[in-house]
Amino acid sequence: MIPDDPTVKGTIQKTLMTCLLFEGFWDRWIAHGIRREDVAGFQRRLTSAEAWNGILQKCAEDFAKQAIFLQAQQDRKEAEEHFRMAGLYYNLLQWLYPTGDEKRKWFARCKELFQRADRLSEDQILEAVIDVDGNDCFGRIRVPERKKGIMVIVNPIDSSKEELFTYETDFAKLGFVTISFDGPGQGETYVRTSFKATRLHWEKFMNQVIDYASNQYPGLPLALFGTSSGGAWAIEGSAHPKVSKAISVSPACASGVRMPDYFMERMAYILDDSAQSLLPKLDNFDNFSPIFLFHGNKDVMVKDTDIYELYQKLPGGKQLIEYENEGHCCNFKLREIRKISAEWSLGG
Repeated sequence: MIPDDPTVKGTIQKTLMTCLLFEGFWDRWIAHGIRREDVAGFQRRLTSAEAWNGILQKCAEDFAKQAIFLQAQQDRKEAEEHFRMAGLYYNLLQWLYPTGDEKRKWFARCKELFQRADRLSEDQILEAVIDVDGNDCFGRIRVPERKKGIMVIVNPIDSSKEELFTYETDFAKLGFVTISFDGPGQGETYVRTSFKATRLHWEKFMNQVIDYASNQYPGLPLALFGTSSGGAWAIEGSAHPKVSKAISVSPACASGVRMPDYFMERMAYILDDSAQSLLPKLDNFDNFSPIFLFHGNKDVMVKDTDIYELYQKLPGGKQLIEYENEGHCCNFKLREIRKISAEWSLGG
C-alpha cells in the first residue's frame, strides 16, 4: 500500500521528479546493473509511486522467470546473474520509499532473490550479523577459492550491500574475501531494526566491521573500499591498526559536500534526531594507512579543491587518480577503479 503520510508522500514525489528531470540520476543505477535500455523505456512513465511499483516489479519478475528457466536448463552461472538482476530491480523499487511497509516488503523480495542467486554461486557466500550498541547490523561475505586478501566494502549511506553486488563479484574474482555490511541508517539494518545513523554510531560500526573481518580471516591483508560517504568512512577507518590500505572514491568531505534537496529530505528519515552529520571529521590524520583517492572532475557534490585539500593532508603512500569526464562516484570507471584498487592494495 502506498504511504498515506503526507510528509512521506511529498518526499516520494520529489524523488520521482528528480528521476524524471535529471538524466544524471540514473548513472548510479546503470553503473550498478540496471539496463540502460530499460531506463530509456520507462523513465518518462515513472510519474507516480504506483507506476514505479508496477514497472519495476514487472522488470524484476521478468528476470526472475528467466532465472528459473535457466536454472532448469542447468545453466547455473546465467541463472545466478538473472536472479541478482531481479534482486537489483527490487532494490531500486524499495529505494523510492524512505521508510514504511512498502520499503520493508520490497526489500524482503530483493533479499529473497539475492539468496537464490547466492545458492548458485561458485564462491561461498555467507550472511553475518554484528551488534552495534544493541542493534543488529546485517552483512554478507563472499569467499573465493583462492584468498589473497580482504576487501571491506563501505557503501554510500543511501545504498545497500545488495545494490553494490558487482563490487563483491569483481573483487572476489581478483582473490579477495569481500565483507559488506549495512550500517546504521542503511539497507537491511535500517529496514529490519530502524537503527539510525549518527557519526558516533558509524565510528563504532566501522571499528566493529574491521575487527570482525580481521578475526574471521586472520593473516590476510585487510583493505577498505568506499564511495561517497562510504569513501569518507574508508579514510577514517584506515587509522584502525588492522587496516593496511584504504581506497576512497569521491569521498564526501564534511565541509564541502553539497547534496541535492531531495536527498537531504530523504536523509531525515535515517538520521537520528541528535545527528548534525554522519560524516567523519577527517581533521586528524595521525596513524592513517596509505590511501588511494579517485575523483571525477565533473563531480557537482565534491569539488576539485575539496579533493586537493584533502589529498595534501593525507600521510605518505597516498595516490590520486582523476577522471576528467566522470561525476560523483566515477560511475562509469568503477570496474577499472576496482581493478586498480585490488592491485594496489596487495602491492608493496
